[in-house]
Amino acid sequence: MARLVRKEDKGPLAVKVGAETKWVCMCGLSANQPFCDGSHKKTHDEEAGKVYVYNKDGTRTEVK
Repeated sequence: MARLVRKEDKGPLAVKVGAETKWVCMCGLSANQPFCDGSHKKTHDEEAGKVYVYNKDGTRTEVK
């Protein structure tokens, strides 16, 4: 079953765990969920108001 989840953030969320900081993925693209792996960098040139689907090969398609 496939599921399309809308994510709008373009960067991770810092969460303090004791003296350590953990970075939680907020873009939905990390292969290391729920943690950030830097995949959000792919979202920096997205245009506001547009919806994109990211393909398994790393490319993206604008949903019209």
